[in-house]
Amino acid sequence: MTPAKIILGTRGSELALTQTKMVTADLQTAHPHLQIERQIIQTSGDKRQDLRFSEFSDVAQVDKGIFIKELEIALADSQIDAAVHSLKDVPSDLAAGFTIAAVLPRAAIEDVLVSAHPYTLETLPQGARVGTSSVRRAAQLKFLRPDVQIVEIRGNVPTRVKKVLGEDALDAVLLAAAGLLRLGLLNANLSRIHIDTHTLYGLVLDPVKFLPAAGQGAIAIECRAGDEATIKAIRALNHAETESRITAEREFLKILGAGCQTPVGAHTWIKDGQLHMAVRVFNEADLSLPPVEREARRPVHEAAQLAADLAAMLP
Repeated sequence: MTPAKIILGTRGSELALTQTKMVTADLQTAHPHLQIERQIIQTSGDKRQDLRFSEFSDVAQVDKGIFIKELEIALADSQIDAAVHSLKDVPSDLAAGFTIAAVLPRAAIEDVLVSAHPYTLETLPQGARVGTSSVRRAAQLKFLRPDVQIVEIRGNVPTRVKKVLGEDALDAVLLAAAGLLRLGLLNANLSRIHIDTHTLYGLVLDPVKFLPAAGQGAIAIECRAGDEATIKAIRALNHAETESRITAEREFLKILGAGCQTPVGAHTWIKDGQLHMAVRVFNEADLSLPPVEREARRPVHEAAQLAADLAAMLP
């Protein structure tokens, strides 16, 4: 039986609110009589944007979900019935008592190089300063362009985009295409970023050469594991192809014991009934070492086994 009301918990950023509106619209379509409320919850990652990820007092907490912890507390206390997340922020080893009830159809998985000039990875100036909050992006960029300087940046998507403007402007920043598209900042032909009165260049990076994060571009809805009525209602939104792909990607991270801030790239695609996955794994203790790259495939329904195959192929 569908519940009469569902309270959705979300972070307060513009992107999080946009994604929650998407979930709300889909729920209203699936269940026209369902009453849906939204509750904004500030997470640890939102409260301390002055800190680099490495500066959090409990460093391990970064990989345990500094962007979802408070939402899970609200779920456990029944203040909300479901939490809307960017899936790449959700630890692969989900805490006991919670479940991912559904994932929406996946948006663009690629990363985007944003700059005030039409740079490519190859034409970035020698020693260019490039901003990112992701160790995966930083590791891959240094692998491809060892001369580049990485600058850690925090803040919401518009704030990070604006890092390429002003007196102390960075040469470029790296961001997820999905967030830029959902906020309407990236134009239809994926080449320009429009923000305030500025037009910037956006280069969408080939995911075969610059591997995305596990779960990148996917929106996940998390529920209490025992709340069958809410799970059933939200399960109506689930996209099977996205679920197969993110299952393989997240299971690979789980087997490795990797977290959200571990330098691992994972790219999946489906072709002729086969689920393909390519991975790029960096040495966390020494990012200067060349990464290990592997690729494998299995039938679509064997996503978890595909992850195990790839993990077994690592040295």
